[in-house]
Amino acid sequence: MTSLFSRRLILLGAAAAALLSACATGPTSNTSQPPIVFVHGNGDAAAVWTTTIWRFESNGWPRERLHAIDLPYPLSREDDGKPQDGRTSTAEHMQYLSAEVDKVLKATGATKVVLMGNSRGGNAIRNYIANGGGAAKVSHAILGGTPNHGVWAHQGFLPNSEFNGSGPFLTALNTAPANGGNEVTPGVKWLTVRSDNDDKFAQADGVWIGQKGTATNVTATGPELKGAENVVIAGIDHRETSFSAKAFEQGYRFITGHAPATMAVTPRAPVVLDGKLSGLGLNNTQGTYNNNLPLVGATVEVFATNADTGERVGAALYRKTVGADGQWGPFTTSPEARHEFVITAAGYATTHIYRSPFPRSSNVVGLRPARIADADKTAAAIITFDRPRGYFGLPRDNIGLDGKAPPGVPPGTPGVSSSKLKLSDAPGRAVVGEFNGERIVGRAWPAANNELVYLELTY
Repeated sequence: MTSLFSRRLILLGAAAAALLSACATGPTSNTSQPPIVFVHGNGDAAAVWTTTIWRFESNGWPRERLHAIDLPYPLSREDDGKPQDGRTSTAEHMQYLSAEVDKVLKATGATKVVLMGNSRGGNAIRNYIANGGGAAKVSHAILGGTPNHGVWAHQGFLPNSEFNGSGPFLTALNTAPANGGNEVTPGVKWLTVRSDNDDKFAQADGVWIGQKGTATNVTATGPELKGAENVVIAGIDHRETSFSAKAFEQGYRFITGHAPATMAVTPRAPVVLDGKLSGLGLNNTQGTYNNNLPLVGATVEVFATNADTGERVGAALYRKTVGADGQWGPFTTSPEARHEFVITAAGYATTHIYRSPFPRSSNVVGLRPARIADADKTAAAIITFDRPRGYFGLPRDNIGLDGKAPPGVPPGTPGVSSSKLKLSDAPGRAVVGEFNGERIVGRAWPAANNELVYLELTY
């Protein structure tokens, strides 16, 4: 069985790799769908847009017109006007977006792009259109969960942060005289998508910013903009304002003028996967932080796994040492296959990432190793259940980790995207993560050998 599966992958490999390469470069002759540039949020990466890109593709959008960017340093500064290691200012973020838009326009031959941003990504979009020449290059701007009036709006906490609604950055955007009393730059079509009550960064109390009991002066309406079309979707969380099927439906309708044919992801073989392998920065004041820089010299191995036990099915299907571009693929598989991705890199734990099947090809599958925290070193095995495109909500969601409620997920507003399970029993057994029908089975690798496990959800 193993050799037959491996031979099938090898036979598909060359043609599939060529297909992905052709989809990733060169202008398209189809001009009916404008190119879309996806802009991730604070601390995130291009990979968060994987399912959104799949949904556009499933509705006939050419893959070469769907472009997700990686901001090299995705975290904002605490004070936007002061340099801070491993972080970007609003001006730097805008400049990076401007350069990416110009690349996409040149590659596609289009005259304008659509910009879709989640959370902080919407700040960069607004700034680029208002102050960076973007008004002449953007047809539609779609902002999901962007804190357009701040995550808080008072001077008692980080007064110069770009997330302070009373700070200089948002005040200038929201009161620009050229907007004629609106809060959006004219000449571009604007859509905001927000939750009714479940966005952790649009709450009246500052609990999610470490200011419990302090009024934020922000409400659930904070992401709305005067002069935009403002859509409210009940029950979605902060990330789901961009990455859920319902948010996709609103964005697609706004761009095209009609509903999508499907909100589902349509499987398509062969599946070719690629993306960037990045690491963690480190400084003396903020500790570790995500960056989207290539982790040169890291090694990736991919194994097929048994859907019921998480055990490996045969030897590694793929192995690569990452070079200067950070790309860990291309790796060819099928829409039904389940995988374990193993990352080894100097200064990191050996990181085992178990994933659900990939129904379609993607060139933004991000990988990142981790380190064992000092507080976790006495555990027999450490398993993190991770949902990059949304948060865990109780009692909203049906969630289980190793047959129990996931540790560290409070009831109420969904605001935690990962749950860490520290096992005291012998490692090596199966561990199951379940979320609203998506099920991932991994193996508990021993922490004593400097090994970590992630069960990473796709939806």
